[in-house]
Amino acid sequence: MTALGEPAGLRELSPRAQAELDVLEEVARALELRPLAPGDIVLRPHPLLVLVRRQGFVVLLAPAKVWDHARELFAPWSEALASTLARLVLLGRPQDADLERALNVGVCALVSPEPRIEELVVALHQAFELMELKARSESRGKWLNRYRYELGELIEIARALTTEREIDRLLGLILEKARFVTGADAGSLYIVEGNDPSPARRTLRFKLSQNDSLSFDSREFTMPISARSIAGYVALEQKTLRLDDVYAMPTGSPFGFDRSFDEKVGYRTQSMLVTPLVSSKGEVIGVLQLLNKKREPKLKLLSREDFGSNVVPFDERSEELVKTVAAQAGIALENALLYDEIRKIFEGFVRASVEAIEARDPTTSGHSRRVADLTLNLARAVERSDSGPYRAVAWTREDLRELEYASLLHDFGKIGVREHVLVKAKKLYPHDVELIRQRFDFVVRTLEADVLGRKLRAAVRGAGESELAALDRELLERRGELEEAWQVVEHANEPTVLAAGDFQRIEELGRQAYTRMNGEVSTLLSAREVQSLSVMRGSLTTEEFDEIRSHVAHTYRFLSQIPWGKTFSRVATIAGSHHERLNGTGYPNRLRAEEIPLQSKLMSISDIFDALTASDRPYKRAVPVDRALHILSLEVKDGHIDGELVRIFGEARVWEPVMSG
Repeated sequence: MTALGEPAGLRELSPRAQAELDVLEEVARALELRPLAPGDIVLRPHPLLVLVRRQGFVVLLAPAKVWDHARELFAPWSEALASTLARLVLLGRPQDADLERALNVGVCALVSPEPRIEELVVALHQAFELMELKARSESRGKWLNRYRYELGELIEIARALTTEREIDRLLGLILEKARFVTGADAGSLYIVEGNDPSPARRTLRFKLSQNDSLSFDSREFTMPISARSIAGYVALEQKTLRLDDVYAMPTGSPFGFDRSFDEKVGYRTQSMLVTPLVSSKGEVIGVLQLLNKKREPKLKLLSREDFGSNVVPFDERSEELVKTVAAQAGIALENALLYDEIRKIFEGFVRASVEAIEARDPTTSGHSRRVADLTLNLARAVERSDSGPYRAVAWTREDLRELEYASLLHDFGKIGVREHVLVKAKKLYPHDVELIRQRFDFVVRTLEADVLGRKLRAAVRGAGESELAALDRELLERRGELEEAWQVVEHANEPTVLAAGDFQRIEELGRQAYTRMNGEVSTLLSAREVQSLSVMRGSLTTEEFDEIRSHVAHTYRFLSQIPWGKTFSRVATIAGSHHERLNGTGYPNRLRAEEIPLQSKLMSISDIFDALTASDRPYKRAVPVDRALHILSLEVKDGHIDGELVRIFGEARVWEPVMSG
C-alpha cells in the first residue's frame, strides 16, 4: 500500500474517514482471499483506492465522496478510463446528480457504502465483462479495417499485375507488392528456365532482389533446381516455407542457407517466407523469397540491434497474404511469358522476313534495320519537341514497337518483284550485255570472213598489192566502227545521264542491220535494248520502275494478311504508305498530306536518307550527310515530305547513333 497522504478535499470528512478506510481495507482483504478470477491482482495505490488488475484491464474501487471531492486521485488512470481499459466502482451514491456524465468518464457501478462480497463480485464481474466486450469489439473493428485495407491492396495489386506486360517490370512489381503486404525488409525472385518435363532438370534463374535497408549490386545467375537450396526445395515440392531463423534450420531439413551473401554485404537474414509461383497448368514458373519481416515496416535494419529488436517471424496471416499475391502473380507472370513468347515469334518472323528480302537484294543489306533505327530515333525526337505542330505527340511502348515492325518490313513487298528487276544495277541485264557482245563479235567475224574471201578471190585473179591493202584498210575501219559502237553501248549501259549524241548513236545502232547465219536480217540492237539504253536517269525502264514501285502495294497486301492483333493493327498501313507524298503525287494510292499516317511520314524521311547515304550500293556512291540533308530540303520544297519533320531530323541528328554503330 502506498500512502500518498489525504487530499485536502477530504479533510471535512475526517470524522468518517477512518471508517471508510476500514471498509476499503476489508474490501481489499476479501478480494485477496476470494479473487474473482485466477491471476487477478489486488493493490492499494492510495488509502482511498482499491485496484483490481486482470491482464490489461483495471477496476478502481473508491468511496463515492472521492468522486465528489477528490476526483484528482483518478488522474493516473485518465487515459485508461478514456480508452475503456479502466472502470470505476463507487461505494455509496455520489452527491453529483449527473450520472450520465459519470458513466461517460468511467463509472460503471454503484454499490453499498459497506458492500457484501457478493455485491462486489457482481460489480467487478460486470466491469471486467464490459471492458472485455469493448476490447473484443474494437479488435473486431481493427481486424475488419485491416481486412478491408488488405482486400483493397490485393485488388490494387491484382489490377497492377494484370496491366503490366513487360516481364522485368512485372517481376519487380510482384516482389515489391509481396514485400509491402507482409512487411518484409527484403526479397528476391527466381524464374524457372528449361522445357524438360522433369523440374529437377530445369534451372532457377535469379532475376532480381530488393532491400529497404541496404543498397548493393546484384547480377543474374542460374542454379540447378535442387532440394539443397531453399528456393530449389520450394520449386520441387511446390509448397510454401516459413522459417523463423535461417541460421537455426529445423532438424532434418534437406536444405541449407548460404551465409556468403550476408557476410559479403553485411546483412543478417533471419526470418524467411518462400512460396512458389504456379501457372494455370499447375507448373512452377518462379519462386518468391521474402526476408526479415519487420515490426515497424518503415524502419531500416542498420545495426545488429535493429535485427534483434525489429525482425520478427512471418506469421500465418503473412503466409496467407503472400500466397494470395503469389497466386495472382503466377497467372500474371504466365501471361507475361506467353505475351513475351508471342512477341519473340513476331520478332523472329520479322527478322526472317528481312533476311529473305535482303537475300533477294544483297545490295541493300542492312537497309531495313537502318531505316527502322532512323525512324525510331526520329519518333523519339518528335516526342521531345516542345513546339510546332507535333509538340503534343506521345508514343506508348506498343506504338514504338508497331513502328519498328512496320519500318523493318517496309520493303517486304519486294518478294513480289522479279529478282532480276530488283537487283538490276545497269540499264541492261548481264545476259543482255553478253548477247550484244556475241552479236558484235559475230558481225566482226562475218566481216573478217567476207573481206578474207574477197582478198582470196582478188589474189586468184592476180590483183595488185594496192587492191589487197585497200581490203585490209576496209576491214580495219569496219572493226574500229564496231569497237566504237560497242564502247557507246557500254557507256550508255551505265545508270548515268547520257549526252544527246549518245542517244542518237544508240538509235542508229538500233537501225544498223546485219545478216544472221540463217540468212535473216537483224539489227545490232533490238528495240527493247534501245529502249533500255535510252533511259534518261538510273537503270530502269518505265515498266521496270513501275514494277519496283509495286513493291509497296505488295507490302500492304502481304502484311494485311498477317493477324497482327489490335496492338499492331496499323503495321500494314504504316509500311504501305511510306512512298506517299504530301502533294498527292506519291504511290500507290496518291494520298494527300492529311491522309498519310505520321509514322509513314517519319519513315519516308529515313528511307530517303538511308538510300542516299548507304555505302553498300554498287551502282552509286554514298552521298555525304550534308548533301543528303540538302536533298531532303529539296524534297520538302517539291511538296514530297514534311518540312517540320525534316527540321527535327536535322536538329536532333538522329543518324549519328545509326551511322556510328
